[in-house]
Amino acid sequence: MSVSPMVLPLRRPNGMRVLDLCCGAGGLSMGYHLAGFDVVGVDNRPQPNYPFTFRQADALTFPLDGFDLIHASWPCQHFARVTAWRGDRTQHPDLLTPGRRRLQESGIPWVIENVPEAPLRPDYLLCGSQFGLNVRRHRTFETSWGGGGDLLPPCWHHKNLLAFEHKGERAYADAMGCTWMNKTEARQAVPPAYTHWIATQYLTHETRAAA
Repeated sequence: MSVSPMVLPLRRPNGMRVLDLCCGAGGLSMGYHLAGFDVVGVDNRPQPNYPFTFRQADALTFPLDGFDLIHASWPCQHFARVTAWRGDRTQHPDLLTPGRRRLQESGIPWVIENVPEAPLRPDYLLCGSQFGLNVRRHRTFETSWGGGGDLLPPCWHHKNLLAFEHKGERAYADAMGCTWMNKTEARQAVPPAYTHWIATQYLTHETRAAA
């Protein structure tokens, strides 16, 4: 899938808007787009390759009104094992705790994504191998609706599955489906397939709740 800010994959719009907080270059935003959402991304750093409407702002204070769903990928460095191995977790603030509180108080359906070590309820624990992607990348998702929905096959970490390595960053980014990003942007990215699937579960949940 080759993407630029002017040429996006075809999809069937669902008339709903999603706000992607801490969006980075838009890996998870792309999944919501594919599921039919109109996407607005917020990040405190410029994201020149972000393919949707972008606002540079503080994700902890950006207005939440007017959105049907809010996604947040608060920085993971405070919780990630690699930070404990190679750095100092105290140098990276915990934004997840105040961020979750803000989403819970908003009254708007929400999704939070982070590394498996983060203190999230694992409503969905996803890996690229579950979606036929040739990558090993585990991420936990906590949702306001508590998970559920379709079942996915378990991870299959076969010997040819790509794990993240700096010498193979371009191949890893492409295998995730993040072909529009540069290698540096893709280091923090998550495959669009994850939120494409989660968005489908959310839409199914909303349809049943309204019935």
